[in-house]
Amino acid sequence: MGRPPICTCGTIAIWGEVGPRQSQMLFDWYSPSHLVHGFIFYALLNALWRGATAEQRLAAALAVEAAWEIVENTPMVIDRYREATAALGYSGDSILNSASDMMMMAAGFAAARRLPLWASLVLVLALEIVPLIAIRDNLTLNLWMLLAPSEAIKSWQVA
Repeated sequence: MGRPPICTCGTIAIWGEVGPRQSQMLFDWYSPSHLVHGFIFYALLNALWRGATAEQRLAAALAVEAAWEIVENTPMVIDRYREATAALGYSGDSILNSASDMMMMAAGFAAARRLPLWASLVLVLALEIVPLIAIRDNLTLNLWMLLAPSEAIKSWQVA
């Protein structure tokens, strides 16, 4: 799909600061949302696919996450992010960032498998609250703005 392997700026950084290059680096403020994906996929697949092994469920979660990474980086979704959210300079993820997103999902899945339910819920809340405070965005707002954009939320995010 023409995605660059690394940032087109030629830099590889561990952390992408807020701005157009953040989704080009290894980790960014959206990495916590991919951890949350892992917790969600673990819970759903554990409930819906009881006969499967943990490895089978992880493989299914990785397939769903990989499909999302492909869809997320299509021109249609990139344009949707630009028009409906505060991601004005978003140009899609580098391959490095997409691979990192998949690793983050797998880490969230593994954590959900090992942690008690209460700890998983606390961690998911923290993974949503910290980015909300730091960059006025998180998985919940990201989905909300993609599915039912709100000018009030968008104005708050860019303020």
